[in-house]
Amino acid sequence: MTYRITVNGESHEIAAAPETPLLYVLRNDLGLNGPKFGCGLGQCGACAASVGGKLTRTCAIALRDVGDGPIITLEGLGTPQRPHPLQKAFIDEQAAQCGYCSNGMIMAAKALLDRDPKPSDDEIKDALADQLCRCGTHNRIVSAVRRAALEPVR
Repeated sequence: MTYRITVNGESHEIAAAPETPLLYVLRNDLGLNGPKFGCGLGQCGACAASVGGKLTRTCAIALRDVGDGPIITLEGLGTPQRPHPLQKAFIDEQAAQCGYCSNGMIMAAKALLDRDPKPSDDEIKDALADQLCRCGTHNRIVSAVRRAALEPVR
């Protein structure tokens, strides 16, 4: 089947089986490296992206279920020349070590800041609780989200 999806503002026509996980399309067909294959079960958050405005585990959603809404990946937030405040804050706070969780943490933090531009530390921790981090930079990640919340544009 052929599907038309909009990813990071660009329309794409994708020929794939209906049950193909969105993650595979993002990485293999579109060459996006932000979403990572972590667990393949929708539990770790490494593959997270915004799908139709909702934080979504892309390994656990089939292409047929994506719908018409825009898909935003880590690459769609900013550029190397002009990073999104969250991306910049993660760099400034050295919140990424092994990189396993960075995509999911940033995408979950973006969803949080879209809902609540000035979250408390407890609200940040709650919003990120379902994102698995292997290297343990949790305190730096919370600091990065707090720093990004001080920026005026998201």
